[in-house]
Amino acid sequence: MGLGFLLGTYMNTFSQPPEKIKIFNAAVGQVQVVEKIYKTNQEWQKLLTPEQYNVTRLKGTEPPFTGRCVLPKKGQTGVYQCVGCGTDLFLVSTKFESGTGWPSFWDPVSDLNIKTEIDNSYGSSRVEVLCARCDAHLGHVFNDGPAPTGKRYCMNAVALKFKEMDLVKKEKLEKAAFAAGCFWGTESIFKEVKGVVKTTVGYAGGNFKNPTYEDVCTGKTGHAETLELEFDPAVVSYDDLLNIFWQMHDPTTPNRQGPDVGSQYRSVIFYYTPQQEKLALELKDKLAKSGMYKDPISTQIVAAGDFYPAEEYHQDYNQKNGLKPHCQIPKRKL
Repeated sequence: MGLGFLLGTYMNTFSQPPEKIKIFNAAVGQVQVVEKIYKTNQEWQKLLTPEQYNVTRLKGTEPPFTGRCVLPKKGQTGVYQCVGCGTDLFLVSTKFESGTGWPSFWDPVSDLNIKTEIDNSYGSSRVEVLCARCDAHLGHVFNDGPAPTGKRYCMNAVALKFKEMDLVKKEKLEKAAFAAGCFWGTESIFKEVKGVVKTTVGYAGGNFKNPTYEDVCTGKTGHAETLELEFDPAVVSYDDLLNIFWQMHDPTTPNRQGPDVGSQYRSVIFYYTPQQEKLALELKDKLAKSGMYKDPISTQIVAAGDFYPAEEYHQDYNQKNGLKPHCQIPKRKL
């Protein structure tokens, strides 16, 4: 092996373009593309205090009732950010008193900004929460939180820093919900859409409270595997989302998608407003008259009711397991 080959390999290692990821910026209410952050242990030790380093880089845990998050002054609000890289993690409005001795939140700023991994340390299985940008250990998430998510993101205060800001009002974001077969693939496709801020897979359209995946698979609960999403209408319109929905699956097969068979895989649009209903019905009628499909369109268009988030392992399933969706985001409008 010659010196030239080794030198070329060395140079190529450092000439690779930096890894890019999507992060939601709470201050402007938009998804932005940023560089993933990697540092050596020595670099992190220079940047962080010993306690911060122990928790975020060595996965330590601060003793309960010792760490406290800064609270905003009266009339102000803000966001808790990663102490290592400044990524927005949790809004003040999602913080609640859990009585556990650690800061607790019922929802992150965006699923883009965190990632979860199974933690089997200390003889138990938990779900670890990390910063999506710098991989800092933040804490764990549990299924004993308050409505509307039922989640308790139990964080180490030392892993967070507070920033006051004028946040984009939640009212500017809108909700949409679609069932298009297996919700893993549906989520993978919509997560790539610019303007889609948050995605959650779950169960909707049924008559059984708090169903599990096993319950839904029996076909007796009436639920469909559904993707609920929040989007910024200033970036992507509901009409655009409908176009993606119609083209990502076959809407003429009422109870199946690919190898999956069952009523839980049926095609449904759950609308949240009269305007969403109107647009969905108009486009369905347009498709029916287009001659594009040999069989009748079976997609249901119904008012959104109770939505039950699926188990944690279903969230971002394809991304966690390195799988790709079978279809791509459509480039044309119907």
